[in-house]
Amino acid sequence: MQTSSDRHEYPAHWEADVVLRDGGTARIRPITVDDAERLVSFYEQVSDESKYYRFFAPYPRLSAKDVHRFTHHDFVDRVGLAATVGGEFIATVRYDRIAPDGTPASAPADEAEVAFLVQDAHQGRGVASALLEHIGAVARERGIRRFAAEVLPANNKMIKVFTDAGYTQKRSFEDGVVRLEFDLEPTDRSMAVQYAREQRAEARSVQRLLAPGSVAVVGAGRTPGGVGRSVLDNLRDTGFTGRLYAVNKALGEGEKELGSVAAFRSVRDIDGPVDLAVVAVPAEHVPDVVTECGEHGVQGLVVVSAGYAESGPDGRERQRALVRQARSYGMRIIGPNAFGVINTSPDVRLNASLAPRMPRPGRIGLFAQSGAIGVALLSRLHRRGGGVTGVTGVTGVSTFVSSGNRADVSGNDLLQYWYEDPDTDVVLMYLESIGNPRKFTRLARRTAAAKPLVVVQGARHGAGPRGHAVRATRLPHATVSALLRQAGVIRVDTITELVDTGLLLARQPLPAGPRVAILGNSESLGLLTYDACLAEGLRPHRPLDLSTAASAADFHAALSHALADDTSDAVVVTAIPAVGEGPVGDADLARALSSAAAATPSKPVLVVHVELGGLAEALSAATSTAPPPATGAVPQTVTSAASRPPGATPPPAATPPPAAAGARPPAGGGAPTRAGAPDHARAAADGGPPAPAAPLEDAHLIPAYPASERAVRALAHAVAYAQWRRDAAEPGKVPEHEDIDERGAAALIGGLLARGQGLTLGAAETCDLLGAYGVHVHRALPAPDPDTAAEAARTLGYPVALKATAPHLRHRADLGGVRLDLADEEQLRRAYAELTELFGAPVELRPVVQRMAPRGVDTVVRAVIDPAAGAVLSFGLAGPPSQLLGDMAHRLIPVTDRDATSLVRSIRTAPLLFGWRGSAPVDTPALEELMLRVSRLVHDHPEVVAVTLEPVVVAPHGVSVLDASVRLAPPPARDDLGPRTLPAY
Repeated sequence: MQTSSDRHEYPAHWEADVVLRDGGTARIRPITVDDAERLVSFYEQVSDESKYYRFFAPYPRLSAKDVHRFTHHDFVDRVGLAATVGGEFIATVRYDRIAPDGTPASAPADEAEVAFLVQDAHQGRGVASALLEHIGAVARERGIRRFAAEVLPANNKMIKVFTDAGYTQKRSFEDGVVRLEFDLEPTDRSMAVQYAREQRAEARSVQRLLAPGSVAVVGAGRTPGGVGRSVLDNLRDTGFTGRLYAVNKALGEGEKELGSVAAFRSVRDIDGPVDLAVVAVPAEHVPDVVTECGEHGVQGLVVVSAGYAESGPDGRERQRALVRQARSYGMRIIGPNAFGVINTSPDVRLNASLAPRMPRPGRIGLFAQSGAIGVALLSRLHRRGGGVTGVTGVTGVSTFVSSGNRADVSGNDLLQYWYEDPDTDVVLMYLESIGNPRKFTRLARRTAAAKPLVVVQGARHGAGPRGHAVRATRLPHATVSALLRQAGVIRVDTITELVDTGLLLARQPLPAGPRVAILGNSESLGLLTYDACLAEGLRPHRPLDLSTAASAADFHAALSHALADDTSDAVVVTAIPAVGEGPVGDADLARALSSAAAATPSKPVLVVHVELGGLAEALSAATSTAPPPATGAVPQTVTSAASRPPGATPPPAATPPPAAAGARPPAGGGAPTRAGAPDHARAAADGGPPAPAAPLEDAHLIPAYPASERAVRALAHAVAYAQWRRDAAEPGKVPEHEDIDERGAAALIGGLLARGQGLTLGAAETCDLLGAYGVHVHRALPAPDPDTAAEAARTLGYPVALKATAPHLRHRADLGGVRLDLADEEQLRRAYAELTELFGAPVELRPVVQRMAPRGVDTVVRAVIDPAAGAVLSFGLAGPPSQLLGDMAHRLIPVTDRDATSLVRSIRTAPLLFGWRGSAPVDTPALEELMLRVSRLVHDHPEVVAVTLEPVVVAPHGVSVLDASVRLAPPPARDDLGPRTLPAY
C-alpha cells in the first residue's frame, strides 16, 4: 500500500476485472510500492524490441530509480495501472500530468503523457486497448482532459491502439517520433468502438465455454449415479467430439478409466490442455480444484456444486471468493449451482449438463437461470418436437445454458454470443433477475434488431433468488417490462407462452401486419380463434368454415387462396378430427397444408388442432428431410363446390409437397428471410455478424397449437415484434432546440448542489431550471390570508384558481381543495373562506393563487433516474387513470421524436386526447415537444434525478404546466459509459 506521504489513499474503486479479446480475463488495478518485485519480474519477460519501443533506446533492465518511479504514485498527477493474470503483471500503463511545455505539472493542468508496455506473450489479446479505456477514465476523474503519446514509427501495434480508440485526435511527426494527442471525452465513435470490443470479447469468452476442444469432469464418481458421474456419462454418451477426462482424487494407483473415459487423480496429471472443467465436488473442496485448473491453464469452469449464495450469507461470501479466484487465473465461470451447458452442433456435441438426453439440434438458443425451469423448457421443446406440434430440426436447440447463481457468466454474456452466432436464429430466456438492466436493455435492442429475443421473467412480484446479486431498483415490474418491450424484447408471462412464441418465430416468416385470415373445418373453433384475435388487438377476417366434411384438398385450396389474398398478413388454420379419420388422413392434411404454405412462403401459417396429435406428427413428417412415409402420395379426392372458397380452383388430384420438402428455395427465388435470419446477419465481409449456416430443416415448418388462444397469442407477439423491427429501421432522432441554455442550467445545478448532497428545489429554482430548457411553469403565488390572495389575483389577472398545496390535498380536486374560474375578488374571498372552513387554518392548507389555464386534458409527465435501469420518462393522464389504474407509459431517456409520439399513444386512456366521443382533440404535438425537452434536461444533466410535472393541461392549442418539482443529487454511477468491466465481487 502507499505510504502516508502520498496525496491520496489507494483508489480501490479503480480495480476491475475485464474480458480480453481472446475471451480470457485479466484484473486491472493501480500499481503500488508493494509491486516492485512483480514489476522487475514482468520487465525481465519483455523482449528487447518491446523495451526499445517503450524507451526509444536499448534498456535491458530497470534501475532501482526506475523501479521506485514506476511504483510510487500520488494517484492524481502520476498514476500507473497494471493488468494481472494469476497475480503477475502482463501489461502496464502510466500517465504523468504535464504542462504545455511538456514539464511535470499539477492541477489545473489538464494534459498528461501516457505510455504502455505489454508482455510479448500477451500482445494481440487486446490488453492495451482495455488499459487505455481504464487509464482514460482515471484521468477524467482526476481532471485530465487530454492525453499525449510519443511512439516510434515502427511501433505499428501501439499506434493502432491509439488510432482505433475512436477519440478525437491530432497527429504530428517530429524528430523521428510520432506524436499523438487526443481528447478523453467519450465520443459516439469511441463508445461504438468500446461496445464492439466488449461484444467480441464477451462472445469469445462464451464460445470457449460452449465449444471446448477438451473437457475434464472433476468429481466424477467410480460408480454410475451422482452429479459428477452423470455429467461424465452424458458427455460420453452424446458423443462429445473433443477429448474427455475424468478426475477423481480417490482413484487407486491402478485405476486409469472411469466408465471407459481416461481418469486422473488431479487436473495437473492430465497430459495436454483442458479447455473446460466441470466441477462437481463439495463446495469446501472447490477452491483447491480451481487452483489446479488455473495452474493447468484451463480456460473456463462450469460449477454444478451447490452450497453458495443460495444457502445464505456464508455461501454468498464463498461465492464471491470463488469468482475472485477464478478470474485471477483468467477463467470465467458458469454457476455455481448450475445445471450445465449444451451445444448440439455436430462439430461439438457437448452435453456438459445433468440432462440425460441431448435435445434435438436446431436454431433456438436457450438460457435459464433456474435448473428446474431449464429442465422444463428442454422437456417441453422435446415433447413439442416429438409429435405434439410437429416441431423438428429448425425448432430444436442450438445451445443451452443454465447459469444457476450466475455469479459470473450471465444472460448479457449469452446475448453477446448469440448476436453473432450463425447457428442461432431465435433466443429464448428465462430470467429471475437482471443484474445490469441498463446493459441488458442495450444488448437486447441490438440483438432484437437481428433475431427475435423472447423473455419470461420469474420472481416478478418479490425478491429474486438468494443466489443472485441484483441491483436495487425503484421501478415496478410493469415499468421494467415496458422498457424491455421498447428495446424489442418479446415479453411473455409463462414458459408455455415462451415455447409457443419461440417455435412460431423459429419456423415462420414475420407477418407484414395484423390482418389474419381464419379457415377450418369447425365453425365454433373458428369463432373462438376470431374472438382471440380481437382480444389480442389483431384484425381478423370472418372465419371461413370448410365444414366437417372438408378433405385435404379442400384445406389446400382454401389455404392457397388465403395466402394469395393481399388483405391478409397471416393465416390460422383450425382443424378437428373427422369421424373415422385415421393417421393416413392426418398425413394427407399435413401434406396439403405444407404444400400450400410452401407455395407462398412470405406469410406465416399456424394450425390450431383439438386432440389431434396425429396431425401434429404429420405436419412434422410432411416437412422433414427424412424419406416420405410409405403411405405414398395424397389420395385423389373430390372437393365439393360448397366447401371451396369462392373463386378457388381445386388442386390436382394428387397434391404432394415439392420433391424435397425440406430443401431450401433456389437462390434468388424470393423466399422471405426468417425472423431470426435478417439480411444483415448474412453478410459479414464488412465486419458484421457471420452468415448463418444452412438450416437443418425447411424454414417454413408449420407450428400447431392445441388451443386457439395460444396460437393467437404467439401470433400477436410476432406481429408486435415485426412492427418493432420496422420501426427500429427508422429509430427517430433527438431534436435540437435552439432556445435550450445547457450551460446556464449546468451552472445553476452546480450552485444548488454546492449546498448539499441532495435537495428538492423550491418553486423559484424549479421554474428557473425548467425555464432554461423551455419548460415554463405557471406562476403560483402564496396566499397566507385573504388580502394577500386578492393582491396575488390582481397581479396575475382574473380569472384565477385557488389551490390548497398541503401534501394531503395536493392534486386532489376531488376532495374540494381546488376552486376554479374565480372571476373577481368577491368570488375569490368567498372561496378562501370555504376552504379554511372545510380544511382548517391557512398555515395547514398552504393556499396559492394561480391564473387559470385554458381548459384541456390533465396529464402527468415524470422523469426519474433509476440506479439499475437508468433514466426513464413516464407519461399518463393525471388523477385516477395513472394513480388508481396505473395507466402509465414509459420510455428510456434520451427520448426520440418517434418515442414521444408513441408514448402519447401507448396509454389505454389515449383516446381522451384525440377527440373521444366528440370532444375536441388536444395539442399532442405540443405535449410531445414538452416531453422531449424534459428528456433532454435529464439526459444532459444526470444530477437531475427526478422531475415531476403535474398537472400538465393539454388544451386544443398549447400546454400549460401548472405545477412542477425537481430533485437534484450527485449523479449515480454510469458504468455503461465507463470502461469495460465485469461485475465486481
